[in-house]
Amino acid sequence: MKFANKLFLATTALLTVMFALFGIWMLSSDFSQLLNKEIEQGNKENNMFLFLFEMGYQSTEEFGEEYAVSRTLKSISGNVERDGSHMFVVSEDGTYLYGGEYLKSMGFAQEVSALTDILNADNTYGYCVRRIQNGYYMFTAAVTDITSGSICLGMCRDLTAIYNERQNLLSRYRIALICLLFAGGICIYVMAQYITKPIRSLDKLAGKIADGDYELRSHNAGGDEIGELARNFNRMADRLVEQMRVKVLEAKQKEDFTAAFAHELKTPLTSIIGYADMLNSMKLTEEEIHEAYFYIYSQGKRLESLSHKLLELVSMDKSPMLCKPVSTKAMEQNIRITMRPIWKQRGVRGKVDLEKATLHGDGELLLSLFYNLLDNAVKALDKGEKSFILLKGTCIQGFYEFKVVDNGRGIPAEEISRITEAFYMVDKSRSRKEGGAGIGMALCQKIIQLHNGTMNVDSRLGEGTVIKVIFPRKESGAKRQKR
Repeated sequence: MKFANKLFLATTALLTVMFALFGIWMLSSDFSQLLNKEIEQGNKENNMFLFLFEMGYQSTEEFGEEYAVSRTLKSISGNVERDGSHMFVVSEDGTYLYGGEYLKSMGFAQEVSALTDILNADNTYGYCVRRIQNGYYMFTAAVTDITSGSICLGMCRDLTAIYNERQNLLSRYRIALICLLFAGGICIYVMAQYITKPIRSLDKLAGKIADGDYELRSHNAGGDEIGELARNFNRMADRLVEQMRVKVLEAKQKEDFTAAFAHELKTPLTSIIGYADMLNSMKLTEEEIHEAYFYIYSQGKRLESLSHKLLELVSMDKSPMLCKPVSTKAMEQNIRITMRPIWKQRGVRGKVDLEKATLHGDGELLLSLFYNLLDNAVKALDKGEKSFILLKGTCIQGFYEFKVVDNGRGIPAEEISRITEAFYMVDKSRSRKEGGAGIGMALCQKIIQLHNGTMNVDSRLGEGTVIKVIFPRKESGAKRQKR
């Protein structure tokens, strides 16, 4: 069942119960008040009957008891029997002294007998309301000892009119309730459809997105819960689309990684197999044999380097990083000693200048980071006096910034975003000639991420490249707090 129909049925049922209970309570309350007034009026009439009888009996008692009773009843009957009331008098032995014919003709004798039987010296008054045939009647009775024997004086009052009025009110209320619920049900149905319209819209939108139309979004800008649901739905859709794009990109990168890895293995393996076959099947000169051995050895070393870098790339996330204080001056000395012979061999002017500071991280990984960045810078340079490389370290507020600057060939702008992909090389032929496999920058990116740092690459073709690496300086914040 649709939510709008559930809302319609639930609201209609709730209103029906509320109006029914309210109507029953209101009618019952009014009827109870009216019935109590009738009972009170009946009691007053019976008391008046008793008073008039005693007064009349006392005034005629001297003429004899039988005469006094008969005379008194005849004289007061006109005043007592009015507004549909009837009086009756029963002697102690159950003989009707007045009203017996009426009671028997109406079928009231049994009810009156039951009422008079419970009256005695200690309980001289009583009343009851009974339904007899199709009418409702009130019987009141009182015992008096004014005569030689006790007699019971009673009144019969017809209450059928007020019960019929209650039934008529109930019938009219039922008709009014049905009309009200019919009109209200139409209004509730329209309101339910209107309220749930944004939900139906979201449902259709979700179906279209599930069918592949990922750019659709909800335009519900309401400030209620449904508007908030629509905004969260849009956020969820944006996140899912972004995750899908990431997954597609990851799948593409894995595919490219597999293809590049297979290609990187194919070239050295082909050389190794070819030269090994030459050594095994052909007669070669001593020089050719040494050349074959050299190619086999160099390609084997290339495969070894490739495997080491792949293992380092894969295992970097799995092994915990040991963070220790790392002095930038110690790093500067280590990098300068390591890179000086390489720069000298390539005819490159190189400079390392790191401002004194202490970083928290893995010293070996940080050195590996800068060796790779500097090695890439060397490979991007041509031999000559104008070629230079600079590694500059500077303290900035809360951070430490490293800059690796070269005036080499540069990187095309459209390829800068891909240089951290494994096996991706801007100049593939030159990189393989230099012994590279395209994993260095992927390692650099991973090391930077492990140290919560950021990297920015700015490069122009024919002018050079500037790589900025920024790490947080946690110990500086601790010192400021101590001060």
